[in-house]
Amino acid sequence: MRKVSRSAMFVLALMMWVGLQGVGIAQAPAAGPVVVIETSKGTITIETYPSEAPKTVENFIKLVKANFYNRQHFHRVEKNFVAQVGDPNSKDLKQKDDWGKHGNGQPIGVAEISKKLTHKKGAVGMAHAGDAAKADSQFYITLAPKKTLDGKYAIFGQVTSGMDVVEKLEVGDLIKRMYVK
Repeated sequence: MRKVSRSAMFVLALMMWVGLQGVGIAQAPAAGPVVVIETSKGTITIETYPSEAPKTVENFIKLVKANFYNRQHFHRVEKNFVAQVGDPNSKDLKQKDDWGKHGNGQPIGVAEISKKLTHKKGAVGMAHAGDAAKADSQFYITLAPKKTLDGKYAIFGQVTSGMDVVEKLEVGDLIKRMYVK
């Protein structure tokens, strides 16, 4: 059996790494603020991507810090698709028929759709009613990869823990509180 020098192994490893860079496997976007979502089913942690969606992350963090999402209920949960929240009317159980039709009324103003990010399981994106620049407070978490959403919605984060909690969510489940870690 022939011995391979350490320098030859290093060169081989470097060539493999460079090759992976070329096919887009190597790096995720730089992570920004981490947000913790405490729900009636458990805790979810997401990292945000301000390098890919700076205004979206800024808006989201501002709403989290203002306690906007606290006491809201998930108004949309579709198996193998998304869990969605962010309608302030969902705090009122008497308005359940109207949940999902409102936001905070302050659009982000830009459609920060990244070609680098795709809707893999656990992607966090901004919901909108047809114009990504008019997204404001409703966001979703994908329950499965959804290539059909790519290029249409701004992905601004990724679930890093608690995906098992996301998978248990149902319409009406409560966000007890959200905070920046």
